[in-house]
Parts: sequence; structure tokens; C-alpha cells
Amino acid sequence: MTTATVSPAIQNTTSAAISSELAAIAGRPLSAVTGAEIQAPLIQGGHVRYANLDYGASAPALSVVSAYLNEILPFYASVHRGAGYASQISTSVYENARNIVRDFVGGRTDDSVIFTRNTTDSLNLLAGCLPHTDGRPAGDVLYLDIEHHANLLPWQGVPHRSVVAAPTIAGTIEALRAELQQGQVSLLAVTGASNVTGEILPVRTLAALAHEYGARIVVDAAQLAPHRRINISADDVDYLAFSGHKLYAPFGAGVLVGRTDWLDAGAPHLAGGGAVREARLDGVSWATGPARHEGGSPNVLGAATLARATQVIASLDQDRWHAHEAGIRSYLVDGLQKIDGVTVHQIFSDTDPGTGTIGVVNFSVAGYDAGLVAAYLSAEHGVGLRDGRFCAHPLLKRLGLPSGSLRASFGVGSRLEDAQRLLAGLEQLRRTGLGWDYVVDSGRWVPANDTRVYPHWAPTTPGTAGAAPCLDD
Repeated sequence: MTTATVSPAIQNTTSAAISSELAAIAGRPLSAVTGAEIQAPLIQGGHVRYANLDYGASAPALSVVSAYLNEILPFYASVHRGAGYASQISTSVYENARNIVRDFVGGRTDDSVIFTRNTTDSLNLLAGCLPHTDGRPAGDVLYLDIEHHANLLPWQGVPHRSVVAAPTIAGTIEALRAELQQGQVSLLAVTGASNVTGEILPVRTLAALAHEYGARIVVDAAQLAPHRRINISADDVDYLAFSGHKLYAPFGAGVLVGRTDWLDAGAPHLAGGGAVREARLDGVSWATGPARHEGGSPNVLGAATLARATQVIASLDQDRWHAHEAGIRSYLVDGLQKIDGVTVHQIFSDTDPGTGTIGVVNFSVAGYDAGLVAAYLSAEHGVGLRDGRFCAHPLLKRLGLPSGSLRASFGVGSRLEDAQRLLAGLEQLRRTGLGWDYVVDSGRWVPANDTRVYPHWAPTTPGTAGAAPCLDD
């Protein structure tokens, strides 16, 4: 079977020019990631290097993190109560991971660092720790309509209010102020950067606003942490949540960092071993600190690799890091805007395109279902990106995209050629249409009569079994 450096269908390069300066900034990956050179089979025959533009869903593991995992894996054992050599090492690695993560986010010395399953788990944990007065919630949770479901659904089980974001960031801040002025808000829950459009919210300004009216703030940093430095002490953020699987670490471990008083007073997130001081047949004395919410055997390797990933990200030269990402993003956005029928979407009209966005671009193609475009790009061009509603249904409806759109996302392992491949594929789609027949299988568009060969250990119908199309309104 032949291997090509570019898809046979896209040997004519995209019309978007690349300057030598841009090539120097973003032509190569900023940091090595595992799987960067995997070959994707094309439906028309041959292979091509997989262009991974789906970092926003799960980023590939940094090569340094993969090497670290292989180094510590032989010592993996139960933590906290094992006297054996491997258990002692695993316990040391796990507990030290808290200090590394705290340093990464600029945490206060007395902040709790609780390891969870993911960002969603972290925010659900915090929802169970909201303060009560005389048995009643001390105030409402306030959130915007642009949030990911992780920062939307947990608050719907407690007293809450939602605010419709204004067409501008400045207007949105004033809309939040107006709601906070009504009083009785205990927590403002906001995203650090939109998982749909990549637009960054002014976290420090929002923290000051919440505190002005006696509320605390939690930031969903699942998308922000892999793209920007965070300092919760300097920004005066009370709680922060993010996930390893978006921060170049495997296993999907998450973390919640923040003030201890609510967390120590809240109901344990997982009732079980490790979360107690003393258990009786008819009662229990719960632990305080992170142990209170980490019942059961923890994800030791997930926490360890998450911590190692934060060290790598923290060591990046910030100017080079931002220039690399901004170079790819500006090139991609400019190219998309030049293709007839392609629309780039954003929430706010006053977002700074240079400093106010991360490596996420949302777009749609007129006349084509988003899922069909994604399937076409994958099968005929070896490009992987995300389609659908991105677990942000209210926002997609607000953007006039109730059936979904497309999202290209990238990071330190990306290169300009990935964006080139996407643009070339879209140009070909607009010029000549689909090159293959596609059908819907289990709610997803897939190539008809697909005979591509996948690794021997993979299912013969990857991406279809158990699909969750998320089609219901």
C-alpha cells in the first residue's frame, strides 16, 4: 500500500499564501506530541499523515508525557495505605502532583487541589459544596448562555439564574453586573474560553465583578488552560477546573483547585474508602481536604501525567507559544473567509482577533450538513475535526446553528500544513463536490462501501458503534 505526503486528491495547494515569516513561526510543531505522524487511510486509496484538528476535544499526549508514563508505569500501585516500595513511590508521585498543579495555576498555599474524572466531574463536585444558611442555599449560581454543558447542567440542580450574553464582551459584563446587583448570588460560573468559538473572556474583570457583589467565581478552564497561562492568585479566582485530556495528558483526569472552606463543608463527592476519618455501621466521620472528595482508588497515572503536562506547558516560551497558535489561527480564518459559502462564527463583535482567541475556529459550509463535511474531510483528505453542537446547545441555537457546525482546533503539536489541508479540502468541496458517496450509520455520516483497512485491534466500523448524535432539541 502506497504512502503519500499529501492526499492524491489535494495535490493542488490551497490559494492561501504562506510568507516565510509565517512559515518560520507556525510551519512546524512547537512541541512534539505522540502520534503526530500516524498515517490515515484515504477512501480513494493510499495514506496521508493525519491532520489532527480536533485538539479541543482531546489533545494528543505530549511526547515527554508519554515517556514519563512509561517511566513510572512499572511503579504503579495502590496509594496512601500501602507500605510496599511501589506503593510508597506511587503515593509520593500522586501527592506531589497536587503541588505541581497548584504551582501551574498560581494557586494560593491553602487552596485545595482535588483530582477528579474530568472538568465536568470537578464542577459537579463544586455544585455539591455550595454554602447553605439554615438549611437553605445561601444564594444562586449565575451563568451565561454560552457555556459548555459541564458549566451549565451542574448548576440546574441548585438555585440558579442564566444571563443571555450580549453581542459584545463589554455588554455581557454589564448584563452580568445588572443581575449581580439584584443580590442573592453566591457563585458566578464562567468559561475561560469558549469551546465553540475560542473567544476568551476577561477572567480578572469578571472575578472583580463577582466579588464586588459578594459572590465567588468559578472558571471552567478546560479550553483556556492548554492555551494560556493562568494565575488564580493574581486574577483573584476562587475556583478553577480543567482536564488532562485537553492539556496533552492521557487518561482523562481532571482537577478542581480552590478555596477550602466550601469544599470542606460540602457533602463528600464520592462516599467510600479514603474519604473518611472513621466509619461505623450507623454513621461516619468524614475527612477534610482533598481526601474528602476522592473516595475510592484514585487515578494515579492520570494525576501524574496531568501534572507532568502542566510542567511542560509552563516551560514554553510564552511569546513563541502564542505566536505559533495565532499564526495558524489567522491563516486558517483568513483562508476560510475567502472560500465561497464558508462562514466563520463568533459570539462577540468586540473580540480581539489577535489576543482574544485561542486555537479554536468554528465555521459552516452552505448547503452541506456539518457531519457530512467532517466525514468527507476525514475520508478524502485525512483531516480530523469536530462537528455537531459541541455540548453547548443553547449557544449553537443562539448562533443560528441548531443542527450544528464544524470546529477546527489545534495546539502545540500543530503545523500550518494541517490548516492548508483543511482549506484545500474545502476549496475542492466547493469546486467539485463530494468525491465519494456517504450514508448515515448510527446517526453519523460515513463513506458508503468503505473498504479501508484499520489496525488489527480496532473495530471494523470505527466511529459508528455507540455514536451519540445529539440530535434532539
